[in-house]
Amino acid sequence: MPLRAGKKRNASPDRLRSGARLKNYGLICSIMLPTSHTYPSSSFQTVAIFAKQKVDETVHSVSEIAESLTQIADFLLATGRRVIFGALTATMFGIDVDKYESMPLMEIGSVADVAVVVGGDGTMLGIARQLAPFHVPLIGINQGRLGFMTDISLDQMMPVLHDMLNGRASSERRSLLEGEIIRDGVSMHHTLAFNDVVLTRDSGSGMVELRVEVDGHFMSNQRSDGLIIATPTGSTAYALSAGGPILHPSLTGLVMVPIAPHALSNRPIVLPDSSEIMIEVVGGRDSNLNFDMQSVARLQHRDRVVVKRSEHAITFLHPRGWNYYDTLREKLHWNEYPSVQGQLK
Repeated sequence: MPLRAGKKRNASPDRLRSGARLKNYGLICSIMLPTSHTYPSSSFQTVAIFAKQKVDETVHSVSEIAESLTQIADFLLATGRRVIFGALTATMFGIDVDKYESMPLMEIGSVADVAVVVGGDGTMLGIARQLAPFHVPLIGINQGRLGFMTDISLDQMMPVLHDMLNGRASSERRSLLEGEIIRDGVSMHHTLAFNDVVLTRDSGSGMVELRVEVDGHFMSNQRSDGLIIATPTGSTAYALSAGGPILHPSLTGLVMVPIAPHALSNRPIVLPDSSEIMIEVVGGRDSNLNFDMQSVARLQHRDRVVVKRSEHAITFLHPRGWNYYDTLREKLHWNEYPSVQGQLK
């Protein structure tokens, strides 16, 4: 099975930046279980490198990240591959542009065979959303705190990258959401989200009052601090903190989770990912709409928010032998509780 079937070359940067409404062609993104493959090494001849743009010096310094980036680039060049740094990454970390190529992200999307993202989950979210229309697969190297999506550790990155770029990798596809704000019948804002679309009350304000419809059918009214619509990937993010369930990434579903609802009967619900969800702000105080907690839009009363699955999907590449349950156990510390035998001693 090919890694990418029909890579898109005609995604317009202006169209993507402006948030112009994406047409829904009814394309169903097949969400697959991780599958082990041996890809021809020629599949990954042009490699893009991106890194986090906000550095937490308590975790890693700018110089440490820059050193990791140049190590990766030098290794790739030594194997005869073309290396392209994201322009913002090159500027942020003082990459030698005489030695390495650099391009704006939207230009890289048209030429890269694979992207290596060095950072945390937030970095991966931002890069994944922007590269989704180009069908560029992603490899994550964890230089953040949690690392749900950036699953290769720094101390293992060179041998693991060597194996993966020589075809020994597992791949899986993850769905995205598209969210749109409609005000007085006019589309005001439209963008993608990888984890979640979150409607939340403004800081210092009281509850918001919402009306929710699914596929044109009235579902509920609620007073709450907000509402989360999350993909299976996002089910382990804010939705989990708000009491939602964990959805395996292979599931074709969306989870809708109320945030601190006034009525305790308002509970999380899992919906088919073919659903179109409409949320109307009918009362309460000021509210905002967040996309992956990275871009924010201000809402007004009677604004409508429409959320549905995007036609785009993201392919993650993992080291061979990677397992989602291992990730859950490690990141959520499911193995830290003492065993029954240990308690009896």
